[in-house]
Amino acid sequence: MRNLLETIQIRPLSDSALVVQVGEGINEVTHTKVKTILNLLEKNPFSGFIEAVPAYNSVTVYYNPINVYFSNLEKGVQSPYENAKTKILSLMNQSNIAEMTNNRLVKIPVAYGGEMGPDLEFVASYNGLTPSEVIKIHSSAQYLVYMLGFAPGFPFMGGMDKQIATPRKESPRLAIAPGSVGIAGSQTGIYPLETPGGWQIIGRTPSRLFLPEQSPPTLLQPGDRIQFVPISVEDYAKDLEVKSWE
Repeated sequence: MRNLLETIQIRPLSDSALVVQVGEGINEVTHTKVKTILNLLEKNPFSGFIEAVPAYNSVTVYYNPINVYFSNLEKGVQSPYENAKTKILSLMNQSNIAEMTNNRLVKIPVAYGGEMGPDLEFVASYNGLTPSEVIKIHSSAQYLVYMLGFAPGFPFMGGMDKQIATPRKESPRLAIAPGSVGIAGSQTGIYPLETPGGWQIIGRTPSRLFLPEQSPPTLLQPGDRIQFVPISVEDYAKDLEVKSWE
C-alpha cells in the first residue's frame, strides 16, 4: 500500500493542536488510514504529545507547545506547530498503511420495541416494513465504529441498511434513557448517557458504554465491529440487574 505521506495533509488548528487530514467522506479505506495514524502516535508519542482524537477522515493532535518547541531547538528554532508537524511527518515516513484485519467484534444485546423502543413502529411504517422486519435488518448487519463523540462513549457507526433509514424526530425528546438504540437518517447509534436527542428509538441495551472507572473509559473504540443481538425484555431486566452489581 502507498506510504502515508502520499495521502495526508496537515494544518494548524490552534496554538496547541493540529489536524492530520487523510481523505474525504466516510469509508473504510479512509478509516484505515485514520486508525494507522492514531496507532502510530499512541505507540510512538513525541515530546509534548498529549492525545490524538480520531474523526471520520482526520486525526486531531493535541500537544504542549512549550515542550514541543524546546524539544527541537538543536535543529533550529521553529514554531511549535512546525516542530510538531515535522515530528509527525517523520513518523509517517517510517510506516505504511496497516491492514486492519483484526477488528474486535462486540455483540450488543438489544430489547427492541415496546417501552424500550417507542419509535420502532414508526420506523417500520415509514419504510413499509413490519417491526419484525426492521429488527431482522437492524440486527443482521455488522457496524463499523468510525469514532466516538457527542456524549462519552457514543459510537458513530457505518453499515446500516438503507431499507430502515428514517429521518430524525421533528421535535427532539428532552431525555433519552441510557442504552437507547436509535436511527437518524442512514445512521444508527447508542446513547451511553441520559441526554436530549432526536433519534428514532427502536430498542435499548443493558450494556454500559461509558465506564469512567476503567481505562479506556468506554466499552467501544474506533475500529470495533458491532453486532446487535435481539433479546427479550425479561433478559434485558436480568442482564441489567447483573451489570448493576458489577
